[in-house]
Amino acid sequence: MNSDDRLRQRASRLLSQVATRSDRLINEGLAQADARKWHYAVLASLQDFGPASQAALSKRTGIYRSDMVGVLNELAMRQLVERAPDPDDQRRNVITISTAGRRQLRRLDRVLDVLHDELLAPLDAAERDQLVRLLTRLLDHHDSPGS
Repeated sequence: MNSDDRLRQRASRLLSQVATRSDRLINEGLAQADARKWHYAVLASLQDFGPASQAALSKRTGIYRSDMVGVLNELAMRQLVERAPDPDDQRRNVITISTAGRRQLRRLDRVLDVLHDELLAPLDAAERDQLVRLLTRLLDHHDSPGS
């Protein structure tokens, strides 16, 4: 067994290499649409789960709290989200997706559909579904308490 074979048999290495290529493809594609992956994550989270505090959005999206302020500032400047004082705690804001944010999210969904087709080109529909199920299972396992 030569070293190339050994490296290609390590799932961790393969996942890392695919993740690197995926990040590059997605980042470049979203940049062409004047967006970033964190913009998409926040807009999708707000659309799918409803309004949230910065802390809740940080937890939902995996964006560090310290970075979330900048992301929200960018989205607010573009009028893609709205901030309002939380009626239960005036010290924090509730973030809501705006009408323009919903339009942008639909646009970014179309961009990502094309990029994912490019990323997953060698896989048929059933294999793509299987890959997503397997990756979700791995992630859920490692995100569960005690992992």
